[in-house]
Amino acid sequence: MRKLLYVPVLLLSLCGTASAEQFLAKVVAVLDGDTVLVVRNQHPLKIRLADIDAPEKAQDYGMASRDALVRMVLHQQVRVDTLALDKYGRTVALLEVDGMSVNEEMVRRGLAWEYSHFHSDRHYIALQAAAQQAKRGLWRQANPMPPWQWRKQHTDERDVPPVLAAGDYSCGSKHHCSQMRSCNEAHYYLTVCGVKALNPEGDGVPCRKLCLHR
Repeated sequence: MRKLLYVPVLLLSLCGTASAEQFLAKVVAVLDGDTVLVVRNQHPLKIRLADIDAPEKAQDYGMASRDALVRMVLHQQVRVDTLALDKYGRTVALLEVDGMSVNEEMVRRGLAWEYSHFHSDRHYIALQAAAQQAKRGLWRQANPMPPWQWRKQHTDERDVPPVLAAGDYSCGSKHHCSQMRSCNEAHYYLTVCGVKALNPEGDGVPCRKLCLHR
């Protein structure tokens, strides 16, 4: 996997840097086209994919982007190459699965915008240009709206949940989506407490009405 020297400015008003490290982890949920949940040392960790920005779930191709990422990484062991923390406490990282750069592949398939132009990485720019030329994914649209513009117009709908930390919850007697107070809590009960009834579809997304239609 290629190494990057800088982290894009989008991401997203980074509030600090994390000690760069690489580790293997299992993806237990895909939240959208650029955010996944992994389990490391029995604790959930939210990962924001660096250098890309996927359509929000309510946008055109938002669910297609998420579904493609599901097929790529859900329940897979991935290599995480951390770069920084964003202002929401998410780990900004590069992901690799079976030798493939997940971040690059999302841009190559036309399912995310590239954000590497903030540090002049021509590789991501070329990947996006090729996807546009081939009209892959979201580039089938005549004039797709970038997600950063969409978020400005839908400030109440931005998907910026708080950090999911192991100490935030504890496994108790909750077994149903109606008992969950938030999507984060549902993810904790599914991934850490093993309450499979929250995700009968088996795709890693618990309580779909809560987590996909916020």
